[in-house]
Amino acid sequence: MQFLRTRHGSPHYKWWVLSCTSLGMLLATINSGTLIIALPDLERSLHTTLLQLVWVILVYMIVSTVLVLTAGRLSDLFGRKHAYVLGFLIFSIASLGAGFAENGTQLIGWRIVQGVGGAFLFANAAALVTDVFPRRELGLAMGTNTMVAAVGLVIGPVLGGALVAIAWPWVFWFNVPVGLAGCVWGWLVLEERSGRSDEHGLDLAGVATYVVGLTGLVFALSKGGLTGWSNPFVIGGLVAAAVLLPLFVLIERRGSAPMLDLELFRNRLFAAASAAAFMNGLARFALMFLFVFYFQGPQGASPILAGLELAPLAIGMLVASPLAGIAADRRGSRGLAALGMLVTAIGLAGMTTLQAHTAYVWSALWLLLVGVGSGMFNSPNTAAMMGVVPVHRRGVAAGARVMLQNTGAVISIAFVMAIVTSAVPTDVLFKIFSGLTSGLSSEQLQPFITNMHLALWVLAGVSLLGAGISMLRPAHVRPVGHVERQQQQQQQQEATA
Repeated sequence: MQFLRTRHGSPHYKWWVLSCTSLGMLLATINSGTLIIALPDLERSLHTTLLQLVWVILVYMIVSTVLVLTAGRLSDLFGRKHAYVLGFLIFSIASLGAGFAENGTQLIGWRIVQGVGGAFLFANAAALVTDVFPRRELGLAMGTNTMVAAVGLVIGPVLGGALVAIAWPWVFWFNVPVGLAGCVWGWLVLEERSGRSDEHGLDLAGVATYVVGLTGLVFALSKGGLTGWSNPFVIGGLVAAAVLLPLFVLIERRGSAPMLDLELFRNRLFAAASAAAFMNGLARFALMFLFVFYFQGPQGASPILAGLELAPLAIGMLVASPLAGIAADRRGSRGLAALGMLVTAIGLAGMTTLQAHTAYVWSALWLLLVGVGSGMFNSPNTAAMMGVVPVHRRGVAAGARVMLQNTGAVISIAFVMAIVTSAVPTDVLFKIFSGLTSGLSSEQLQPFITNMHLALWVLAGVSLLGAGISMLRPAHVRPVGHVERQQQQQQQQEATA
């Protein structure tokens, strides 16, 4: 235990912090990958409806998205170490319970609890890293976290295919030892270095309006393609979103302790980078969800093979993220982030050439390109955002970043779901989403493929818009290094002598 007592205050402490936040990123991305690849098996085992199957993914994202700002504020008030460790603990308990779910409704309930734990992890990871890394190394640190996330994305689908072969509960139970290890590691390694915010109180009105408004929007989008847009519940969800989401902004502007600190967006760099993060989530996140069903449905792949076939997306992120972080530290992040979104758009557009029985090499090429684009965008954009925020506001700033990106991701899945399921016969849809399409002809599969192409064109357009937004923020100013600071100080001393 001696090294744990001596690591505090050492120049290497920042790397211990990075190891802890990277473990959290690894847990989150492995869980995402294993669960997505298991969706067809869950549909067969738990006899879920198609809407329930989609909401197993969406409800976790909504809860973690809505609560991430509240978690960020709590960490600013009471300390990031305790909040981060609590996130690991809640996530582990919820994962254990999810494996015992007997139907889709119970599983959705446990996913809600998982979302609470995820909110505490997401809200504090970037803030913990920003607290201890100098700004000139922040891109490298964020790139390392993104690289670890990409490793999780590589491992997750393949591991999910193997765990499903044992039994679907192991998709959740696998998270338990990883989460408990993170809990112990965080408690031993982390220390409180952040300043405490003087602002107290929680914005319950803001949380309530945002959760109901966002849930209404996502529910309407995901259900509209299945039941038609004239369905009363679809109309009700759209009305709730149209009323409550603008009301949320009004509450945040006038509240004494707002959930979303709109003052952060007075900084042009933070505002433009946040908007680009939202567009990136909207453009990219539904892709893995869509291709799981493309590979296991029209392509007829097994779960473990489908997991392997998704690997190029994560490999592209794995290679590009740390390189982009280093490049951003040296040469600036604005052009690099915009180029990443442009590369992503090209990859998404290329995917519209895929058909039901296209050779896998083409899917691999376009997935790799999207992964490279995502890696080029994420770490420079995150480092630029977090580098302009005061220390005592980094918890809520990190929460704002995750909230906007995850809001884009939630809407992305619901929107793609609405397009893909529209005008496709119900029996064909269930066979595709269950991975049981061996008896379907190319003509029966064609409506799904056509709708998939339409969704991909829309996502490519969103990514192009995100590239334009990235260019709206100020040019990155390279942080002054240690040697340069010494030279400046020496020049000032000579000038005053």
